[in-house]
Amino acid sequence: MAVIQVFVYGTLLEGEANHTVAAPYVLQLEAGCVRGTLYDYGAYPALVLKGDSIVEGEWLQVTEEGLLQMDLLEDYNGPGQHNDYERVWICDALRPEKEGWVYVWDDGRGCPLIPGGSWRTHRQKAK
Repeated sequence: MAVIQVFVYGTLLEGEANHTVAAPYVLQLEAGCVRGTLYDYGAYPALVLKGDSIVEGEWLQVTEEGLLQMDLLEDYNGPGQHNDYERVWICDALRPEKEGWVYVWDDGRGCPLIPGGSWRTHRQKAK
């Protein structure tokens, strides 16, 4: 069985709305962070790998089926296809030996910035 690392920063975080998509396939979960900029698309955030801010999230260690289920959720159809999010390889900002996949946009699409780089904190403040 292949084990795959995926960095999540929004609705796939533990306790968030779409974590149930990944949960059956999660073998391990740990906190992490990457460098980039987080944008608010309303019901979910998007990460853009531009800028030097810290974006908080979690590393999920999942099975191949877990990655497939997250690809479906993120409307990722494969390299060179029409995708809402692209899936790219990234390293943790504080532990460069920790690396894996992440779903990103190529720009902010005119969405508001999430200051502080934390989807959870942003959502709590919005309540």
